[in-house]
Amino acid sequence: MNKVKQCEQLVKSIYDQFDASHDYQHIERVMMNAKTILETEPTANGELVQLAVLLHDVSDPKYTTGKENESTILNQLDLKHDEIQKIQEIIASVSFRGGNELEAKSIEAKIVRDADRLDAIGAVGIARTFAYGGAKGRKLYDEKEEVRVQMTEAEYRKKETASVTHFYEKLLLLKDLMTTTRGKQMAEARHQFMVDFLQQLKLEREGKL
Repeated sequence: MNKVKQCEQLVKSIYDQFDASHDYQHIERVMMNAKTILETEPTANGELVQLAVLLHDVSDPKYTTGKENESTILNQLDLKHDEIQKIQEIIASVSFRGGNELEAKSIEAKIVRDADRLDAIGAVGIARTFAYGGAKGRKLYDEKEEVRVQMTEAEYRKKETASVTHFYEKLLLLKDLMTTTRGKQMAEARHQFMVDFLQQLKLEREGKL
């Protein structure tokens, strides 16, 4: 069994415990995005990209308290020390962290980051945002809530904002943070769909449609 298939079997049961915003379907979509970007990045190591995609949320602090899942699975795969280190570096650079993201230094890190962020925007991104907000009992929107322009990672993770506020604090920023040429292209239509959705939502909640 190759390492990617082995990793798939090890992570699926973990993601099946998460809500619909970060379940295994999310991983499948990110993988599809990553493979699309890989087609235009021939120098990238496809195996490292795929393994990082599979593992990038297994130790997500929204659902777990440490890196146990990530480390345990990596140690079960037949990987060299430098490969494990590269995968961990890729995963560490994916998170937005309230605008305090780490630099994506390798082409593999750029691909995985873009692939994950593409799943955070557009129609799927909208669905995921409200799925997560619903799972956490958050408001759909709060017109009195102030959008934060600057914040620490701790502040970003701690405050339970309304779902619509999340668009302005993160999702609408992602298009301009894409790092690969293909990722930038794919982000355009998805970003515009969010803009149109938010305008429609505003008109509906104001009783203008």
